[in-house]
Amino acid sequence: MKKFTAISTLILSAAVTLPAFAADTDWFVGGGVGYQQDEVKGVNDQNGEDATYQLRGGAIINDHHRVMGTYSYMDKSSQDMFLASYDYLIPVAQQVNLFAGVSAGFADSEIASTSSTDFVWGGQVGAMYEINDSWSTELAYRYLEQDYSENSTKIDYSQQVVWSVDYKF
Repeated sequence: MKKFTAISTLILSAAVTLPAFAADTDWFVGGGVGYQQDEVKGVNDQNGEDATYQLRGGAIINDHHRVMGTYSYMDKSSQDMFLASYDYLIPVAQQVNLFAGVSAGFADSEIASTSSTDFVWGGQVGAMYEINDSWSTELAYRYLEQDYSENSTKIDYSQQVVWSVDYKF
């Protein structure tokens, strides 16, 4: 519960301060594909590795702050994940940014015909390359703690490596 409170406070603080940053905002939509590994333990233990597909959208504020909503799907655990994320962008070259941030949301997973919607939270790091004024691409690693625990089976955490492409408008 302490983790939930800390993450909720961080996300609420970011949301409250966003209007102050709204002077220079770039909106974007995009999609990605990658690899996801779920740590599944218990009676229905399984290899939790599979492809993940993502749709996302959000805003980059003052070139250093990114807020984003992401939907991702993984077939192996019939997992639908909905995340809200904040990233701090660090420019390292004219067209390259590194980033680090936090994510929180919900995952609906089904293992051995038992479905559950549970809280997930974690963080991500990566690198973004701005192809031109409208298009960018990135490679990201995300680690998420999961609370799935049904029928003596538990998902402890998920790891993702995702390549994505975004369009700014």
